[in-house]
Amino acid sequence: MVIKIKAEERRKKLLEILRNSEQAVIGSKLAEELGVSRQVIVQDVALLRAKGENIVASSQGYFCRDNFGIKTVKTTIASKHDDGYGLKDELMTVVNYGGRIVDVKVEHPIYGEISGNLLISSRDDVEKFIDSYQENKTALLSELTDGVHIHTIEAVNEEVLNKIKEELRNKGYLLDEK
Repeated sequence: MVIKIKAEERRKKLLEILRNSEQAVIGSKLAEELGVSRQVIVQDVALLRAKGENIVASSQGYFCRDNFGIKTVKTTIASKHDDGYGLKDELMTVVNYGGRIVDVKVEHPIYGEISGNLLISSRDDVEKFIDSYQENKTALLSELTDGVHIHTIEAVNEEVLNKIKEELRNKGYLLDEK
């Protein structure tokens, strides 16, 4: 027999799960654990965000932004490549040098800035992202802007960020400031 808990208690438990997790938790797992549908989880997350909770939705699931207490430095890079070899190579370059791709953004002529959380920090994350892209046969945000896009990347220090930028520049992906 499934015992239903009240909505407020469920959201409190949801927040507790996310705060205590050291990695992102997928919506279906949260739904199963809390005895509700995935759509209820989506609604609960929206309500928690509206109350000011710092919950992030990524391709790997939900997490509280403050959970990953490692101090990092961040930078924003403008990049351009095709969606074939360039996509995977760009992401692999960042993670191979110790970086993490936080997000991707494009400037859309009607909507302004459109962004997506990526949270890619390992070769395995890159492979999963590429597999998902290929399996879903979906368009990348950068396809809206002829391959031009912006990433927030983070690393443990400026030296790592500088090495990543140097390598991306050498490979022809980085759009340099003129």
